[in-house]
Amino acid sequence: MRQIFPDHERRPGDVRGSFQDLMQWRVRRVLLVSSLYDSFMFAEDRLADALVLGEFLGVELSTLPEIHRVSTGSEALDEVKRRPSYDLVISSTRVGEMHAQELARGLREAGIEVPIIMLAYHERELKDFIRAHGLSDIDRAFLFQGDIQLFLAIVKWAEDLMNIQHDVDTMGVQVILVIEDNIRYYSYFLPVIYTAVLQNTASLVPDGINLAHKLLRVKARPKIVLASDYEHAWDYFQTYEANILGVISDVDFPKDGELCADAGVQFAREVLQRHSDVPVVLDSGRRENAALAEATGTSFLHKYSPTLLQELSRFMGRNFGFGPFVFRMPDGTEVARARDLRQLERALHTVPAESIWNHAEHNDFSTWLKAHTEFDIAYRFRPLKISQFDGAESLRRFVIDAIRTHREERRRGAVADFEAGRFNPERSFARIGGGALGGKARGLAFARRLLKDFGEDRFENVRLAVPPSVIIGTDVFDEFLDANDLRDFALRAEDDDEIEARFESAPFPLRIQRDLRSYLELVHYPLAIRSSSLLEDAKYQPFAGVYQTLMIANNHADVDVRLPRLIRAVKRVYASTFAQRAKRYVSATTYRLEGEKMAVIVQRVVGALHGERFYPELAGVALSQNFYPVHPVKAEDGLAAVALGLGEEVASGGICLRFSPRHPDRLLQMSSAGDALRNSQREFFALSVGKTGRARQGEIERYDLSVAEEDGTLAVVGSTYSPENDVIYDSLSRPGTRLVTFAPILKHGLFPLAPILSDLLELGTYGAGGPVEIEFAVNLSTPPGTPKQFGFLQFRPVVPALDPGGADINGYESGQLVCQSGSVLGSGRLDDIHDLVVVDSDAFERSQSRVVAAQIAAFNARLCAAETSYVLVGVGRWGSADPLLGIPVSWDQISGARVIVEAGFRDMAVSPSQGTHFFQNLVANDVGYFTVNPEAGEGLVDWEWLRGCPAKDETPFVRHVRLDMPVTVLMNGTRHEGVILKPGVARST
Repeated sequence: MRQIFPDHERRPGDVRGSFQDLMQWRVRRVLLVSSLYDSFMFAEDRLADALVLGEFLGVELSTLPEIHRVSTGSEALDEVKRRPSYDLVISSTRVGEMHAQELARGLREAGIEVPIIMLAYHERELKDFIRAHGLSDIDRAFLFQGDIQLFLAIVKWAEDLMNIQHDVDTMGVQVILVIEDNIRYYSYFLPVIYTAVLQNTASLVPDGINLAHKLLRVKARPKIVLASDYEHAWDYFQTYEANILGVISDVDFPKDGELCADAGVQFAREVLQRHSDVPVVLDSGRRENAALAEATGTSFLHKYSPTLLQELSRFMGRNFGFGPFVFRMPDGTEVARARDLRQLERALHTVPAESIWNHAEHNDFSTWLKAHTEFDIAYRFRPLKISQFDGAESLRRFVIDAIRTHREERRRGAVADFEAGRFNPERSFARIGGGALGGKARGLAFARRLLKDFGEDRFENVRLAVPPSVIIGTDVFDEFLDANDLRDFALRAEDDDEIEARFESAPFPLRIQRDLRSYLELVHYPLAIRSSSLLEDAKYQPFAGVYQTLMIANNHADVDVRLPRLIRAVKRVYASTFAQRAKRYVSATTYRLEGEKMAVIVQRVVGALHGERFYPELAGVALSQNFYPVHPVKAEDGLAAVALGLGEEVASGGICLRFSPRHPDRLLQMSSAGDALRNSQREFFALSVGKTGRARQGEIERYDLSVAEEDGTLAVVGSTYSPENDVIYDSLSRPGTRLVTFAPILKHGLFPLAPILSDLLELGTYGAGGPVEIEFAVNLSTPPGTPKQFGFLQFRPVVPALDPGGADINGYESGQLVCQSGSVLGSGRLDDIHDLVVVDSDAFERSQSRVVAAQIAAFNARLCAAETSYVLVGVGRWGSADPLLGIPVSWDQISGARVIVEAGFRDMAVSPSQGTHFFQNLVANDVGYFTVNPEAGEGLVDWEWLRGCPAKDETPFVRHVRLDMPVTVLMNGTRHEGVILKPGVARST
């Protein structure tokens, strides 16, 4: 008996038979050697959707690769011994006790001959690995830069590598030769090349051939080969010369074992002499090579063009020359089309029974489902036979029921497509639009996975949950930009107001508006509109605080009033992708803004209404690694920073309470009455909902603690200082100064905050395979009989602590020191810094702190343009949003600093701002960080010496000093101590 959806059979005269022998070697099983978090990026960032929406593997896959993950190199070696049937190995740079090169060597010694790929997550990580270990046993190294489609490109590259000779010989398939030795660049544009190839291949399929034929025909798509030097490139060209479709080549790459400045030009000339009709494009970071390319008769792409990817796609579209399910009758007449599974289910209710029977006989449903990555249901159909059904209507009911059941099962996963009839405003997490989730949303999806697997209700009367959300995928961002011709403008524009105005006036996709309107008809609580770009929350480059987060009250009775406010907020988040702050931040990294894409999280704000204010009793950040532990607290005991109200107080470096979740009784900030008075929060942030909800940051307002006391929220986090007897009481039952100490929670167990954070940090560290950071908010003002709410707002892996040890800082006298601190982040020695940017302790005025920030930004811009690193020295807390606490610089304004010194005021000590956006960027960028409080006897800064250094340039508050000899920075990561030596000292001692 024939099956309903059998594997394709070769039949005489069937065109599919001629293609059946292509792509014989497939990546069916991938061994991924990485942390759980890294693997989640591929599995949960809609890898399956990307296969179709990105038109990558799509129609040419008979099976989606099965990904099996292990955490360490030793586990990988044990796994291949048990099951040596893997087709591809992808490894992170370090996998447990060994690095990727050791793993590759061990795999080769075990007889594994499949491609072995190393995947790095930051260019610094990649360069350090190659410098230390090389790549001799690794087939290719790739650099993940936020786009999940790189994984798909790796799979296709491996398949092409193994199939090309057979497929060229069998069917004469075409070959595209790519020559590039820079790992960052080929990791960047290989996904673009594969996308363009598959899109254009689909367009070549003749009209009138049914979908099943199209699915097989695409198997004959051009293959892509990648070479990194002249000799390998020429060998590829000679081998496949008659089938070369085109060449995409760098200009300078190795030839004869040395870097050759015009290797690409020489290669192009040789190609064109043999075949003048072969299209060649040369790409280079040097614009002057454009003339060289023109003289050679080739096209040219500038690598630093903000529209490089678009130009590359256009070139391939011009020079190099997949889809819906089409319901047809047996005679080929089209009766309906379905773009996705939902439309397929709807069409099955109405299309003629003969069409359904026709497609079942020809395996069209199963094939289309596989191409659209719906493999569970495709394989559920496979063993069934037509003889099991009474007729076409029985078959129709079965297929409809099976698809509906499958969609419901899929919806119970981490991220479901938004459907108004199935969205639960209290629990759901759904997406609108296609594309990627972005880093922040991916972290939230991973957090939901952890909570689901390990228990949302593990604490009595507390519900741990990611707040209900919808994610607007990155495809909507692309559609919005392209439909309104905004991309080129935004990449080049230098006026933030102009960018925002153009974005706000541009039409928003109508189908997305309809989904958002349906969403707003279901939700009537305040909403946070949060950025979630491809690059956000990366371990090595978190982009913390770079893009917009907005809140709206969402409390108007008319949904047609609320919808424009929501859309306006989304557009403002989109616009922030191209703001000058974002451009400056990206320019200081190895990433390109053109490749950035923005998803948007629309999420319920955790909290409750108190009068005209909406806020939680507490919010904050927790890290699994404490960078400045004080005995008996250990680094692995973690750190939490919490504040009354919205988390803006913590993220912006305001006054908050810091404690170790494993030692909640040790509160150094509250060790005496005087300390408590100095370190207690005086104000809190809340969302004002009594106004009209303008989607402006101004809706988040500061309020005095007296307002929280009136609201009844201060009582659960507050204490009272009695000046009469100089005692702090853990309640508000008597008169005195109100303090935010969190004593009712941390000392008296009103809410299990410390145990929750301790568990979540341990769980997160397990999942990510390393240290993590989480953001959270807690609402205790829930209706009687309902659990208290712990909202899990953000999850991301962080850079682990530097290796123990570091420089020897002993044996220096105070006169030899510019700075000395016993609170230092960093490790090692720097002795190549000649420049200092100094905010003098005597000249600084707190009232002018914003002016000072602008002056520092100007110095930073000039130094960055000259690629000059510097030491930044100043007073107060760097990056604080409160100008009275320090200098409110954003990270992009000091991005060139290699070392930062913050010194306390005469009347106020500073402490390292762990948990802030500023601190996240500081750690990720490996910046030395010195905290000094000379007035309290904690370290020193030689202000007189700094004042005596001649200024290269200066303003009333900031001086730029350039020294003839460099200062020497010594940091000991084990003891968190460090010194900055005056010029010449290190060489004379």
